Amino acid sequence: MSDSANTESIDIVIPDIGDTTDVEVIELLVSVGDSVNLDDSLITLESDKASMEIPAIAAGVIESFSVKLGDTVNPGDVVGRMSVSAASSTSSDKPAEAPAAAATAPVVAAAAPAVAPAPPVASPAPSPTAHIDDANMRKAHASPGVRRYAREHGADLSLIKGSGPKSRILKADIKAFIKQSMEGMGSSYGAGGGSFAGGGSGIPPIPEVDFTKFGTVERVELSRINKLSAANLHRAWLNLPMVTHHELADVTEMEAFRKQLKNEAREGDPKVTGLAFHMKALVKTLKAFPKVNSSLSADGEALFYKQYYNIGIAVDTPNGLVVPVFKDVDKKSINELAIEMSDISARARIKKLKPDEMQGACMTISSLGGIGGSAFTPIVNPPEVAILGITRATMQPVWDGSTFIPRLMCPLDLSYDHRVVDGADAARFMAHYVREIGDIRRLSL
Repeated sequence: MSDSANTESIDIVIPDIGDTTDVEVIELLVSVGDSVNLDDSLITLESDKASMEIPAIAAGVIESFSVKLGDTVNPGDVVGRMSVSAASSTSSDKPAEAPAAAATAPVVAAAAPAVAPAPPVASPAPSPTAHIDDANMRKAHASPGVRRYAREHGADLSLIKGSGPKSRILKADIKAFIKQSMEGMGSSYGAGGGSFAGGGSGIPPIPEVDFTKFGTVERVELSRINKLSAANLHRAWLNLPMVTHHELADVTEMEAFRKQLKNEAREGDPKVTGLAFHMKALVKTLKAFPKVNSSLSADGEALFYKQYYNIGIAVDTPNGLVVPVFKDVDKKSINELAIEMSDISARARIKKLKPDEMQGACMTISSLGGIGGSAFTPIVNPPEVAILGITRATMQPVWDGSTFIPRLMCPLDLSYDHRVVDGADAARFMAHYVREIGDIRRLSL
């Protein structure tokens, strides 16, 4: 509590920023002593998907910052304090909870200082063939973020002794456990894709090459987004048995209608692209094939069937690929999607997307239509079970039973997780999709 009866100090806490950890602080937008308003941006973080600004949850004055440029933070971390009016404080009478609880709200007030964790205590290295005990994993005392980190690295929480308060397992404990386990397993579990029970394959690393022997080179460091995206794609490639189904769709009528809308558009009307029609066609097809609108449980024993239809759209930006998510596409018109697409795409390119705008996709569309190509193999983005690739449509002669007629044909590529979707499912899914996008009247049914 501050000296004034009308103000009090609250912690500035990192809110829920999605399925990311160790997010880097790349910009401090305010300084100690600055006055800020509700929702003013305080700091900028850069995750594997995009940059995001952390807003103030109340008007007040910045008292202190405990982070600097280059530091990494996680949901629930306290990064500073600010004084606010007593009326605007939301939880001044409640003690601070563990980071896992804090991650569910933008900012909470702390009544007591955080307890510094004890040095990590690593458990004995398990056998390389040790099986993860799902029941004990669920009983382990760890936050959702720590559990996710353990799953991503194949670490069995039931074998790890926590060093946090009340034996809570911390990320440092998992790192120590992994390090000790790797040392005990030998070089086959070292660099190049080491594995635990969660599953890598001990792939040997590619040897390092001294390129300066062959000529002049320039080393350019990858951005954080590029590096983390590469790690996520590599993990997906190693863990998912992916198959790609290729198809052609006749989009002649759809493109003719789109051009008609463009010619009739008045100033201020949204620019309708073919992607909006593809989003609607995809939702119609997901409704017909609900298995593709599901996700496999972490233990591989069940499917989560989703009753909502959120579509991710891969957007090419100067800083790398980001995937904003369009929510409830089934409830929006073509024009509404066009307006939303223009806004989100513009903000994605200047790194102004919010964390919740990049979460919750049922399926993703990756479109290269504006660039070129005739086919490609997009990589599924777990926990989704499929991704739709679209390349540039071209005029082709199509036999109508008596003669060849020119039709605008669009190549489609469906990559899918073969653990959930089999070849016949994929073929039927794409046949249905081709019918939907080929006759846009169906999208109104």
